[in-house]
Amino acid sequence: MKFETKAIWVGQAADEATGATIVPIYQTSTFTQQEVNKHKGYEYSRVANPTRTALDSCLASLEEGKYGLSFASGLAAEHAVLSLLRPGDHVIVPEDMYGGTYRLIREIFDPVNIKFTFTDFTDLEAIKQAFIPSTKMVWIETPTNPTLKIFDIEAIAELSRFNNALVVVDNTFASPYFQKPLLLGADIVVHSTTKYINGHSDLIGGAVILNDTTLYQRVLLVQKSVGAVPSPFDSWLTLRGVKTLAIRMRQHEGNAFKVARFLETQPNVEKVFFPGLETHPGHEIAKRQMTGFGGIVSFRIKGGLAEANTFFKKLKIFQLADSLGGVESLANYSALMTHEAFPADLRLKIGVTENLIRLSIGIEHIDDLIADLQDALN
Repeated sequence: MKFETKAIWVGQAADEATGATIVPIYQTSTFTQQEVNKHKGYEYSRVANPTRTALDSCLASLEEGKYGLSFASGLAAEHAVLSLLRPGDHVIVPEDMYGGTYRLIREIFDPVNIKFTFTDFTDLEAIKQAFIPSTKMVWIETPTNPTLKIFDIEAIAELSRFNNALVVVDNTFASPYFQKPLLLGADIVVHSTTKYINGHSDLIGGAVILNDTTLYQRVLLVQKSVGAVPSPFDSWLTLRGVKTLAIRMRQHEGNAFKVARFLETQPNVEKVFFPGLETHPGHEIAKRQMTGFGGIVSFRIKGGLAEANTFFKKLKIFQLADSLGGVESLANYSALMTHEAFPADLRLKIGVTENLIRLSIGIEHIDDLIADLQDALN
């Protein structure tokens, strides 16, 4: 099956009990057993639920993976993966990453003696030098949030294999429609399904996709032991959203290209970040490892916080809000929103300046989006 067909049908056959074409919401906490330890594959919804099983199967298929595990949030998914580590283990991570991941690392895993080295992932030699005997994992986020840096998954995976380290890729910004890290050498893919996979800004969710059976069993143990799982209803909503992922991503990207090129012409804009632009430093890598460039455009407005805030207040269609990847267009002030957990000096080092604005380009008509930006910039 092609991507669009898998999104609609994998794990989503007609319900055997009723013939329902759409996977039902199995809104139950527990399942009746015929006798002790004799049941129909389900005992308790924290451990497994048929609606969630359908979602797991579909997401695994879209990422070209063998196993999928859904979580209550993207950070719950990341927590489960990082829980594979033990005290004394070492992880190489990019300096440029999502603020929630940074907080998870610093506040939850640093205190239990898991070591992290923050490295410039655009420099393969710097990554190579960061490996030490205790390195067990390399964490990649590409494109990055919010400056859209592109990291070479295949090259980093090759370095990691040589050093016997697992490769984890946060694929939230690209979605499985535009990027498949498992095919590029990654061991584990994580998602905030809140974003493009669901696509409608009406739930919080996460996912882990992988191929190795032993790793899967270990992450599954964390999932059912900690219990950070999505409800049957949220699983169903995510399944509903993923059916249109392909057509949404095409529209997101098409609009993003036009917004990026428009912003390049504006006198009140200092710099535009979008990997689809030929001027983007990661453009060639993105062309090689992605089939599209996504729907996020960031830019620096001339001025600082005051000018950025004026811009936000003048917007009519774009909404000032956290999150991204929904059908609606959003604007974000990363320095005090997604990256508030970062120390100020590290924010500046990775380019999250006080005049940086991140736009999540929705699927509205492009003329309306550009008119809205034009009015706000003027």
